[in-house]
Amino acid sequence: MATEEKTLVEILEENNLIDLAKYVKYVSASQAGAIATFSGTTRDTFEGKTVVELRYEAYVPMAIRQMKSICSSARSSWDIHSIAVVHRLGTVPVGEMSVFIAVSAVHRADALDACKFLIDELKASVPIWKKEVYSNGEVWKENSEFMDRKLELGKTNGSCCRRNVKVETHGTKSCFGAKVKVADGAAAEISTSDAGTEETI
Repeated sequence: MATEEKTLVEILEENNLIDLAKYVKYVSASQAGAIATFSGTTRDTFEGKTVVELRYEAYVPMAIRQMKSICSSARSSWDIHSIAVVHRLGTVPVGEMSVFIAVSAVHRADALDACKFLIDELKASVPIWKKEVYSNGEVWKENSEFMDRKLELGKTNGSCCRRNVKVETHGTKSCFGAKVKVADGAAAEISTSDAGTEETI
């Protein structure tokens, strides 16, 4: 099998559940001594608020392209046999899975490290957006990994969109981790969170 044939990347349209067995079977191989998996599910509360569901949207062609790029990066860093990455779109109720990753390798260290890398990079760079729906309202959220990456990029030259940006952080990673001040005096709160999911994403 060629390397490309050992990578499966999918985005599932609304009302399609993730079939764990399909993806685990895809990465299974007699030469693979380890299969590492990650599943992110909608949890029922976030910061004292009752979560009803999550809703995901994506720019699918770019999301698929970026997910494949992340898989290629993982292959260049670890000795991986097979990779499967799937993310749902649409409504994901409490208790249901929104993302699943399976990685097989000869040794567990490669599988585990690659699996963590894949979910972290997916949340930091893939154009998939999440709305949290609570019993008393809803809000669009950015992943903390995405915001961390954005802050890192801002530190390299101190400017964004040709305007000076000052980033204030609060020392701890939180749902509302940073306040950005733009040179013209405007300030904007940036909301970051992985609320509603079991993912550390």
